[in-house]
Amino acid sequence: MSDYQRLLFIAPPLMQRTDAFDRAAALAKAKGIALHIVAFDYLEGLATAGLVNEQALAVMRQAYVEKHREWLESQAVSLRRNGLTVTTEVVWVNNVLDEILTHLKEQPFAMVVKDIVHESRLMRAMFTTLDVRLLRECSVPLHFLDKTSHAMPRKVLAAVDLSRPEDQFQGFNDRIINEALKLAMQCKAQVEILYAYDLTSMQTEAENLGHKSFWFGSNIAESLHEAQSEAFRELAERNGIEPEACHMIMGDPAKVLTIFCEAQGIDIVVMGRIHHRGLAKYVGSTVERVLYKMPSSVLVITPQPPVV
Repeated sequence: MSDYQRLLFIAPPLMQRTDAFDRAAALAKAKGIALHIVAFDYLEGLATAGLVNEQALAVMRQAYVEKHREWLESQAVSLRRNGLTVTTEVVWVNNVLDEILTHLKEQPFAMVVKDIVHESRLMRAMFTTLDVRLLRECSVPLHFLDKTSHAMPRKVLAAVDLSRPEDQFQGFNDRIINEALKLAMQCKAQVEILYAYDLTSMQTEAENLGHKSFWFGSNIAESLHEAQSEAFRELAERNGIEPEACHMIMGDPAKVLTIFCEAQGIDIVVMGRIHHRGLAKYVGSTVERVLYKMPSSVLVITPQPPVV
């Protein structure tokens, strides 16, 4: 595989220039890499129209794809004038997820940028959305964006998880911070780190292991808090993060992240898809819970596969 890497922006099927489009261009420029824009077109009305006449349907599809390709090229002109290498592609597909994963296998991409597609709670409860499926299956750093005031991030937050160190992926929190620091350096942004400390879930886990709830008293809670605080301080110091940029807040991680980002004007949160081995990774992670609630954007990275 070539060492040449690009940033992949998955454009929406409708011809709209979104905040994610501008963020993808800004990040590619900051990283000094090329930008590849691809639109995977599949419009239900166009796909089913003219079922009786397959030839007419094929012509309609081709016309839409060509029109979309021309539109993407028109959007790329200004980016190229600013010195960015941009390529565009439009593909008509029935299975978008499979096509995205195929693209990622066939070509090296440093990052994938995509608009968050908001679905109703009912739809999310009944079906696994494309964004969540991509989140679970994509091993490339994946940047989801809803809306933002800044194409170039100004505030970057590294969200770490120090709970249950016995089944943590080794060094993953350091990698999250390093990714945030690298991104901030490229974008000339400010970096902070946050650990949402969920004492309630630790108590639940203790009870599930057969311990009585009264065992989890104030002394144990205080000891756990001190141990977690010390681990957080060591993590920050090891990565050169100043104390004033470190935040350890007790509460549900998804709620803490959402509230903190909105209050502090965070542009992008760097976080792990999963932090722990075992069954926990199959029952929904923090990133899945915040995906549709985050006021700005998330950059999700996956633990490195173990060396065999």
